[in-house]
Amino acid sequence: MVISTLADTLLRSVENVGDTVQGALFEPVIRLGVTGLSRAGKTVFITSLIANLMDRGRMPQLLAQAEGRILSAYLQPQPDDTVPRFDYESHLGALTSPTPHWPDSTRTVSQLRLSLKIRPDGLLSGLQGPRTVHLDIVDYPGEWLLDLGLMDQSYADWSTRMLDRLAERPDGPAYIDMARAEDSSAALDESRARTLAETYTAALHKARAAGWSDCSPGRFLLPGDLAGSPVLTFAPLPPADNPKRGSLWREMERRFDAYKARIVKPFFRDHFARLDRQVVLVDALGAIHAGPRAVEDLRRTMAEILGAFRPGTNAFLSQLLMGRRVDRILFAATKADHLHHAQHGRLSAIIEALMREARDKARFAGAEVQAMSIAALRATTEQTLTHGGRELDCVRGTLLDSGKQAAFYPGALPQDPGHLLGPAREGAEGWLGEDYRIMRFAPAHLTLKPGEGPPHIRLDRAAQFLIGDRL
Repeated sequence: MVISTLADTLLRSVENVGDTVQGALFEPVIRLGVTGLSRAGKTVFITSLIANLMDRGRMPQLLAQAEGRILSAYLQPQPDDTVPRFDYESHLGALTSPTPHWPDSTRTVSQLRLSLKIRPDGLLSGLQGPRTVHLDIVDYPGEWLLDLGLMDQSYADWSTRMLDRLAERPDGPAYIDMARAEDSSAALDESRARTLAETYTAALHKARAAGWSDCSPGRFLLPGDLAGSPVLTFAPLPPADNPKRGSLWREMERRFDAYKARIVKPFFRDHFARLDRQVVLVDALGAIHAGPRAVEDLRRTMAEILGAFRPGTNAFLSQLLMGRRVDRILFAATKADHLHHAQHGRLSAIIEALMREARDKARFAGAEVQAMSIAALRATTEQTLTHGGRELDCVRGTLLDSGKQAAFYPGALPQDPGHLLGPAREGAEGWLGEDYRIMRFAPAHLTLKPGEGPPHIRLDRAAQFLIGDRL
């Protein structure tokens, strides 16, 4: 195991040196990872980002565009022949069709390369011709990102942690009762192991649907070709006293270790460890709607996510000697178009407060971290209505379920994020005296002018933070 790990590390170091030399001497490559927790809108974010980098009329906050230095942008074949291509054309077609609809969500790793022809700036700009910068966008499910935190946990530690968290989630207590009723020191019964795994997986699905964030292992939610395999047939169990070899406990422990070695580690080695920049999309409004406990779960999850990034300064020598490091991380609260612009500052303050612990750790290690509220594709318009003698700042859009146009007032977010985070940390059952609601909107019909990408909110600012310094 030690020799295998050492070999993997040396191989990755050689690959990183090759990438570094190519980027420094020839055409720079920015590897941008895009992930997000459930229903955060990863596919829409990538589709709109690419469309708005190719037609940049709505990107005034991207400095290289404002200065007129981006001469052209074009899609190229992706560099990794074994990774599926992000289906940009189909996803954009879904958003811009006469009957627009949201594209399918992320279910596996995919990739796309967008190349930008850049005119240099500075004193020597007149002596240099345009250069090409490649943006490799790597899309992967947020559930897989949560799994990276398992690498430092034993099966016993993970079981204790997940059983504690299940206690306050839908269907969680039922699974806990089942697990406690098992004699985990008895010989393995495969049918019982399968029943435990299926019941635990069902509880994860129920928790995710209810707005909870930490639902690991992530492949239980997106099993793909691994469905039904032993590596996905385990579940948390209460501690056992000296369980023997061949017992249910020992077999669950063995499968947990196999999950880390054969699924989590290869993903980290082949994809995640090669990233330069990262954006984590967060459905903060969905968590607020789900209640204080879901908000606290989101806060803890964001802090745990950051531990997987190895944040630090991505200097030339550190790449040569230590491998890549993610040096810029953006936490973006999506669906800002579900709120009137008067509340966008409050949403940004909430996501900033939620990621405070994560941000402080990253900045201490030398990484730049930023939080903002965005909408990669604006699906609503704003409207002020009078109700009960007072004016309400609403948003109007097409309801996803009925297809009808409706104006919606989601409630007023507090100016002080502590009014949300306080009850969340205390484990309150609900928001005292407040009712925060969300609606599901369908994408709006788009009529795009030549040179314009899809309408958005602050996508240009997000792009400037993530890649602007490299342009």
